[in-house]
Parts: sequence; C-alpha cells; structure tokens
Amino acid sequence: MDTRRWFRKSALALATAGLLISGCTDGNSSSSAAGSTPGGGPAPSTALQPYYAQKLKWRACGVEGFECSTMKAPLDYAKPDGDSVKLAVARKKATGPGKRLGSLQVNPGGPGGSAIGYLQSYAGVGYPAPVRAQYDMVAIDPRGVARSEPVECLSGKQMDAYTQVDQTPDDAAEATKLSGALKNFAAGCEQHSGKILPHVSTVDAARDMDILRSVLGDKKLSYVGASYGTFLGATYAELFPDRTGRLVLDGAMDPSLPSRQMNRDQTAGFETAFQSFAADCVKQPDCPLGNTSAADASTRLKAFFTKLDAQPVPTGESRALGESLATTGVIAAMYDEAAWPQLRQALTDAMAGQGAPLLSLADSYYEREGDGSYANLMYANAAVNCVDLPPAFGGPSAVQSALPEFEKASPVFGRGFAWASLNCAYWPVPATGKPHRIEAKGAAPIVVVGTTRDPATPYKWAQGLAGQLSSGTLLTYEGDGHTAYGRGSDCVDTAINTYLLEGTTPPKNKTCS
Repeated sequence: MDTRRWFRKSALALATAGLLISGCTDGNSSSSAAGSTPGGGPAPSTALQPYYAQKLKWRACGVEGFECSTMKAPLDYAKPDGDSVKLAVARKKATGPGKRLGSLQVNPGGPGGSAIGYLQSYAGVGYPAPVRAQYDMVAIDPRGVARSEPVECLSGKQMDAYTQVDQTPDDAAEATKLSGALKNFAAGCEQHSGKILPHVSTVDAARDMDILRSVLGDKKLSYVGASYGTFLGATYAELFPDRTGRLVLDGAMDPSLPSRQMNRDQTAGFETAFQSFAADCVKQPDCPLGNTSAADASTRLKAFFTKLDAQPVPTGESRALGESLATTGVIAAMYDEAAWPQLRQALTDAMAGQGAPLLSLADSYYEREGDGSYANLMYANAAVNCVDLPPAFGGPSAVQSALPEFEKASPVFGRGFAWASLNCAYWPVPATGKPHRIEAKGAAPIVVVGTTRDPATPYKWAQGLAGQLSSGTLLTYEGDGHTAYGRGSDCVDTAINTYLLEGTTPPKNKTCS
C-alpha cells in the first residue's frame, strides 16, 4: 500500500499557490455559542437535541468492509433551528478479537483532506491490526470538504491558470497580477459556495464531531488527527473536555501563533526539510544539484527556479513547467523522505528540458486528475483557513516589507511563501477566530506527537501545543517527513498503540527514532 500520498497531502496547511497555512479559531466565536457552555458543559441545548438524537442509516458504499451514512448538523450553530448541512460519514467495524473500545475517529488534516478517503485508503486497512480489532474506525468529511457539501471555486481550466500564476513577483505589475488571481479565486468561492463559507470553521467541525460521537453511542471521543487534524482535535478538547477520551495529535499545530508567524515558521520548516534532502542528495550519484554541499545544492535549485521564471520548460501538454508549479512539485516531495529519489529524477528531467515528472508531483499535491479536474481540497483549504484566522497581510505592500524575514527563513522558498500568505486578505467572509492558547482543562491525557524535521508542522509547534494542554504529553520522533504514526518507527507506533488500547501515555520526554 502506498501511503506516501496521504502523508504529503495530509497537511496541506501549506503556504503555496496562494493558500494560507492552517489558522486557529477562538472558542468564543459566534458559531460556538450554542450547544454547550464553554469547556463542554452539560447536555446539548433543546434546539440541538434532534441532531444528537438522530439515527444513522448505514449502507454499503463501494469499498469492501466499509459502511457509509449521512449525518445532519446545523448550518449555523448560533441558529440551530435554521438550515442544516449533510455530512458524509464512513466506518469499518472492529474486527476483533479483544474488547471493543468504541469508535476511533480519524482526520488526515488539510484543512480540506477527505477523512473518508483517508479511512478507506489507509487508516481502516493500514492502522495497526490491534487498533482496528478493538475500535470501529470512523471518519466524517468536515463540512465543505469532499463528500460533505464541498466548497467549489474554479473550473479545472481556471484552476490550471491559477496554479501557474507567478508566486514571486519581480515588479508592481506582477504583484498586481498575483493579487488579481487571488481576488478571482475568492470571488469564485463566494459565487459557487457563498452560503456555506461563513460556517466551515474548525469550531463548527469540532461540534459536528461531537454530534457524531453521540450518535455513535460513545460517551467520550477517541481520535487520531494529523497536521491540521491536531488543531481540530485540540479544539474539540477545548470545547468538550469532559467528553474527551484518548486523543492522538500527530504533527501538531500551535494555536497560539498569529498567521504571519505561522507562515514564517513553516517557511523555515520547509527550509529545514530541504536542507535534509539536499544533504542526502549530494551524496547520491544521480543528484541533479551537484555533489559538493547542501549549500551549493540550494544555490543551484534557486537558480533553476529563476531560470524557469523566465523560460518554462515543456511537459508534453498545454501546461508548461514554470517556477510556481516546479516549486510546488519540490514542496510535495518534502512531506516524506521516501519521495526523495522521485524528486531527484524529476529535477534531473526538468533541468534537461522535460518537465512532465515534476509537473506530476505538483499535480498530485493539488489533487488534479488526468481529465483536468481538481478535487475540492484546495478550495476547502482556503475556506477553512480564512475563516479561522485573520490574514497574515493586508496587501502587497505589507508582503513586500516582510520579504527579508521570509527570505532569511528560507532563501529558496521564502519569497513564494510570503506572497502566498496574501490570499486571505481578499476573502469574502471575515475571520471569526484569533490566535489563543488551548489548555483544555479537565480533559483526559492527550498525546501530542512532533517530528524534529517536519516541514509542514515544525517541531516547536508540537512543543508549544503539548505545553499549553493541561493534560498534554509530548512524544518526539527524531527524523524527517511529516507526521510520525505509521511511518516506520516501531517506537512511535508502540507508544501510540499502547495509549489507544490501554490508555497509558508515553513516559515524559519520550524520544523515538
């Protein structure tokens, strides 16, 4: 089973192609006003009782061993008597033997990654057998994502054009063109999905998870969330600490950080990951970036991007490989070191004038299909991020002023990441959240997992979240790539399995490799 695709996209909390990294919501936003008192509180309000009392009708859904259903939730939790949304749910029942431990909800991150796709392609068949034996494996596509009233923004051709826009403008005219592309993207989302856009916050999604928990008959939520999924899980613990069971937050985000700092931190994270790749690359006989040093490899890659900015290379189709798509292809391979050989070959081909392999990496990141259509991943990603957190920048001049700090964080990726952080400045729906610490006082022990050279969710974010949570325990993976569970470390897997099956957290300061 090839799980690398999930590891690369599970944290599309990524400042690329005009998409802001994952944001943070405030538990006091208007959407969170109904359903429970702050901190979880008593039973749901009378208006929410019909949602908590609903019965799911399970049916076969085309993947052997899995069942699917549809759950209803309020469109606006502040107006629970108003319109509802239909949310897709899937499960694979516990296989036994052993005591059944209830349901284990999973989310791969994004925001915008399909939890059902993740369940059916990986978690429901690839999680350790003892976990699948004792838990019903369950996923809900968050509102606005995949099968749950997906946010739509652009046609396939429009998205093709959008992904090729120059992300590193060299003058005012190019900056204006980039701003125009970001504005058109936002306008398309408003045109096609204006009704749901104000109601796709992480707080809303966490409340949906609590309805599902109740409908499934679980007294407490057990959950494994990766990347952005860690923020979703932490938000749940903040809202419902008394209903929080065994939570694993892998590749953690720090909800206390403002978006500009998060973007800058993530820029540095990808630089760290690239340096690790470069140090390995120069030792390989097929390294297209030379065989001297990681620093020289960085210089060569940056020079290649500059060359592509002026003269894209052909790919065998109507889209040429320019700087923006090439950068996305490189970034995609940073999520998992198993993709490094593929990246070396793709860069070798691109430098020889054959752009198709590197374009293929970029397309896998964007979830572009062979027929030119796109999944809604990128649309949902922007929709959630822009309602969760105020924008990093208010306009091009602010980005221009911040370029030195971003380029210091990453000479290779800094300019592109800084400009990509501009997208939420033009979003049609105001943000409802703000950066804040999540302590979740009263919650059961929570395991936070951090990887030391994680590109998308830097290790210090896991340290930050574990330190904020009143019951947080940090598990460290000394290694490369994004997230740690199920990626080859028996030490990590054993620690998490023991926690999920027995409730025993790892020892303090536990480090695995």
